[in-house]
Amino acid sequence: MANDKKLMRALHGEVQETPPVWMMRQAGRYLPEYRSIRTQAGDFLSLCYTPDLAAEVTLQPIRRYGFDAAILFADILLIPHALGVDLSFESGEGPRLSTVTDRASLTSLRPAEDVHLTLAPVYETLRILSDALPAQTALIGFAGAPWTVATYMVAGCGTPDQQPAHALRNADPETFDALIDLLSEATISYLSAQIEAGAEAVKLFDSWAGSLKGTAFERYSAEPVRRIVASLKSRWPDVPVIAFPRGAGDRYRGFARGTGADCVALDTEVDVRWASEHVQVDSCVQGNLDPRHLVTGGQAMVNETRRIVSALSGGPYVFNLGHGITPDADPSNVYRILEAIRG
Repeated sequence: MANDKKLMRALHGEVQETPPVWMMRQAGRYLPEYRSIRTQAGDFLSLCYTPDLAAEVTLQPIRRYGFDAAILFADILLIPHALGVDLSFESGEGPRLSTVTDRASLTSLRPAEDVHLTLAPVYETLRILSDALPAQTALIGFAGAPWTVATYMVAGCGTPDQQPAHALRNADPETFDALIDLLSEATISYLSAQIEAGAEAVKLFDSWAGSLKGTAFERYSAEPVRRIVASLKSRWPDVPVIAFPRGAGDRYRGFARGTGADCVALDTEVDVRWASEHVQVDSCVQGNLDPRHLVTGGQAMVNETRRIVSALSGGPYVFNLGHGITPDADPSNVYRILEAIRG
């Protein structure tokens, strides 16, 4: 059944006349039905850890738009929470975490294999979705890539330049490398359990990969992704992995070949004609409409959608955004995008 789904066919390398479509953060605050469930849950973490509600939120954009894939509703910071980091989400301010900045705070964390003690509700959400999704809709699981997750753990919050993580990796590389190792093993365990629970493909979000320069990019972005993909493929060789090294620039070239990823998601800065020549030759690609178009709409949005689809139509391709849908997006613009792609 999985091979009959448009998304799975693209991820396995098939070129299709009309690409499959899904959108990062397709379940979220831009939808009134999401806001209703969010109020019912009480707080964001409770929503993530309540399987019936998390599954309902995941299903909302599928019912509304008929996307070709649903992506699990969760958060990239659930792994540090499962490792023992204090985590909360402040309205309008983003996540707040207890920090990991030295060997003592690192050794106080739980072992990687213990993440399941906290993350069992996430797997239950996936099992619910496996039964509830339409037969043609693929189910995507996900996790944050180790570098991006580590930046939050070191800083205790999101930062504009990830400077606290850069400072720690330079001042105490042994501790920072041990943190990356722990996160890599926890991510392998987490994604393996997601696949066992029903995820048909998984995605690694390295949202802050672009802040790594020179050899640091290979060491802290590409190498952990390679390690995770290799481990997953040893157990689940037919489960595709999508990698999103946001901000990688020219280093998108060869990223799939070097890491083993089946698909590379392009950010908004990547020229799609360049990507068709230098990235799509190695793998499926996904992306990369600027999410600001979903706010402004109009013919410019339609034209840009068609331009991207045309440029990447010669190889395996999944239409998506170059980053997540923003809360101020107009839901009606999603319909116009789908019409522009599917006719």
